[in-house]
Amino acid sequence: MENQAEKNEQNQVDASVNANQERITPEKVNKLHNNEIFVFGSNLQGMHGGGAARIAFQRYGAIMGQGVGLQGKSYAIPTMQGDASTIKPYVEEFIDFAKQHPEMTFLVTKIGCGIAGFTPKEIAPLFKKAVKVQNIYLPIEFWEELKQ
Repeated sequence: MENQAEKNEQNQVDASVNANQERITPEKVNKLHNNEIFVFGSNLQGMHGGGAARIAFQRYGAIMGQGVGLQGKSYAIPTMQGDASTIKPYVEEFIDFAKQHPEMTFLVTKIGCGIAGFTPKEIAPLFKKAVKVQNIYLPIEFWEELKQ
Protein backbone atom coordinates (compact mmCIF):
# COMPACT_ATOMS: atom_id res chain seq x y z
CA MET A 1 0.00 0.00 0.00
CA GLU A 2 1.29 3.47 -0.87
CA ASN A 3 2.27 5.79 1.92
CA GLN A 4 1.30 9.49 1.94
CA ALA A 5 4.71 10.65 0.64
CA GLU A 6 4.42 8.33 -2.39
CA LYS A 7 0.88 9.57 -3.09
CA ASN A 8 2.02 13.19 -2.88
CA GLU A 9 4.94 12.48 -5.23
CA GLN A 10 2.62 10.78 -7.75
CA ASN A 11 0.19 13.73 -7.56
CA GLN A 12 3.09 16.10 -8.33
CA VAL A 13 4.15 13.92 -11.28
CA ASP A 14 0.53 13.81 -12.54
CA ALA A 15 0.25 17.62 -12.36
CA SER A 16 3.59 18.05 -14.12
CA VAL A 17 2.69 15.55 -16.85
CA ASN A 18 -0.59 17.35 -17.54
CA ALA A 19 1.16 20.74 -17.62
CA ASN A 20 3.87 19.54 -20.00
CA GLN A 21 1.89 17.80 -22.72
CA GLU A 22 3.27 20.23 -25.32
CA ARG A 23 6.72 18.67 -24.80
CA ILE A 24 6.02 15.74 -27.11
CA THR A 25 8.64 14.28 -29.42
CA PRO A 26 7.24 13.99 -32.96
CA GLU A 27 6.59 10.42 -34.14
CA LYS A 28 9.18 10.94 -36.87
CA VAL A 29 12.02 13.41 -36.49
CA ASN A 30 12.93 14.46 -40.02
CA LYS A 31 14.85 17.62 -39.24
CA LEU A 32 16.54 19.15 -36.22
CA HIS A 33 16.74 22.84 -35.39
CA ASN A 34 20.11 24.22 -34.27
CA ASN A 35 19.55 23.56 -30.57
CA GLU A 36 17.80 20.17 -30.90
CA ILE A 37 19.33 16.81 -30.01
CA PHE A 38 17.98 13.44 -31.23
CA VAL A 39 17.95 10.99 -28.28
CA PHE A 40 18.01 7.35 -29.32
CA GLY A 41 18.40 3.85 -27.95
CA SER A 42 21.78 2.29 -28.60
CA ASN A 43 23.88 -0.69 -27.63
CA LEU A 44 26.99 -0.38 -25.48
CA GLN A 45 29.21 -1.22 -28.45
CA GLY A 46 27.83 1.72 -30.42
CA MET A 47 26.97 -0.39 -33.44
CA HIS A 48 24.29 1.91 -34.87
CA GLY A 49 22.95 -0.50 -37.47
CA GLY A 50 19.17 -0.33 -37.10
CA GLY A 51 16.16 1.62 -35.90
CA ALA A 52 16.62 5.10 -34.45
CA ALA A 53 20.34 4.38 -33.94
CA ARG A 54 20.80 4.02 -37.68
CA ILE A 55 18.98 7.32 -38.26
CA ALA A 56 21.18 8.97 -35.61
CA PHE A 57 24.27 7.66 -37.42
CA GLN A 58 23.10 8.58 -40.92
CA ARG A 59 21.65 12.03 -40.15
CA TYR A 60 22.61 13.36 -36.74
CA GLY A 61 26.27 12.62 -36.10
CA ALA A 62 26.16 9.44 -34.01
CA ILE A 63 29.63 7.90 -33.95
CA MET A 64 30.10 4.22 -34.75
CA GLY A 65 31.71 2.58 -31.71
CA GLN A 66 30.30 5.10 -29.18
CA GLY A 67 27.27 3.67 -27.37
CA VAL A 68 26.67 6.34 -24.72
CA GLY A 69 26.25 10.09 -24.59
CA LEU A 70 26.35 13.12 -26.85
CA GLN A 71 27.52 12.59 -30.41
CA GLY A 72 27.04 15.38 -32.92
CA LYS A 73 23.34 16.30 -32.74
CA SER A 74 22.40 13.01 -31.10
CA TYR A 75 22.56 11.42 -27.66
CA ALA A 76 22.81 7.63 -27.16
CA ILE A 77 21.17 5.78 -24.27
CA PRO A 78 22.07 2.05 -24.17
CA THR A 79 19.03 -0.23 -24.15
CA MET A 80 20.33 -3.62 -25.35
CA GLN A 81 22.33 -4.87 -22.34
CA GLY A 82 19.67 -6.51 -20.14
CA ASP A 83 16.36 -5.74 -18.47
CA ALA A 84 14.91 -2.25 -17.98
CA SER A 85 16.77 -1.80 -14.68
CA THR A 86 20.07 -1.79 -16.61
CA ILE A 87 18.85 1.20 -18.65
CA LYS A 88 17.97 3.33 -15.63
CA PRO A 89 21.50 4.59 -14.79
CA TYR A 90 21.95 5.75 -18.38
CA VAL A 91 18.60 7.55 -18.35
CA GLU A 92 19.55 9.25 -15.08
CA GLU A 93 22.90 10.29 -16.58
CA PHE A 94 21.04 11.69 -19.59
CA ILE A 95 18.61 13.67 -17.42
CA ASP A 96 21.52 15.16 -15.46
CA PHE A 97 23.22 16.08 -18.74
CA ALA A 98 20.04 17.74 -20.04
CA LYS A 99 19.74 19.77 -16.83
CA GLN A 100 23.31 21.00 -17.32
CA HIS A 101 22.52 22.05 -20.91
CA PRO A 102 19.32 24.14 -20.86
CA GLU A 103 20.37 25.70 -24.18
CA MET A 104 19.66 22.34 -25.87
CA THR A 105 16.28 20.69 -26.52
CA PHE A 106 16.35 16.90 -26.28
CA LEU A 107 13.89 14.95 -28.44
CA VAL A 108 13.67 11.51 -26.82
CA THR A 109 12.54 8.79 -29.19
CA LYS A 110 10.79 5.62 -27.96
CA ILE A 111 14.11 4.28 -26.74
CA GLY A 112 14.09 0.56 -26.04
CA CYS A 113 10.71 0.04 -27.69
CA GLY A 114 11.98 -1.14 -31.07
CA ILE A 115 14.79 -3.64 -31.56
CA ALA A 116 15.42 -3.92 -27.78
CA GLY A 117 11.86 -5.22 -27.35
CA PHE A 118 10.61 -3.22 -24.35
CA THR A 119 7.23 -1.54 -24.08
CA PRO A 120 6.51 2.11 -23.20
CA LYS A 121 5.06 0.80 -19.92
CA GLU A 122 8.51 -0.61 -19.04
CA ILE A 123 10.59 2.37 -20.23
CA ALA A 124 8.49 5.46 -19.45
CA PRO A 125 8.88 5.19 -15.64
CA LEU A 126 12.63 5.55 -16.10
CA PHE A 127 11.92 9.11 -17.29
CA LYS A 128 9.85 10.14 -14.24
CA LYS A 129 12.57 12.65 -13.21
CA ALA A 130 12.49 14.17 -16.71
CA VAL A 131 8.91 15.38 -16.30
CA LYS A 132 10.00 18.66 -14.74
CA VAL A 133 13.01 19.18 -17.02
CA GLN A 134 11.73 21.72 -19.55
CA ASN A 135 14.23 20.92 -22.31
CA ILE A 136 13.38 17.20 -22.46
CA TYR A 137 10.61 16.16 -24.85
CA LEU A 138 9.16 12.65 -24.60
CA PRO A 139 7.09 10.46 -26.92
CA ILE A 140 3.34 10.70 -26.35
CA GLU A 141 3.32 7.03 -25.28
CA PHE A 142 5.75 7.84 -22.44
CA TRP A 143 3.63 10.79 -21.30
CA GLU A 144 0.54 8.55 -21.30
CA GLU A 145 2.31 5.95 -19.16
CA LEU A 146 3.63 8.59 -16.77
CA LYS A 147 0.02 9.73 -16.16
CA GLN A 148 -0.93 6.27 -14.86
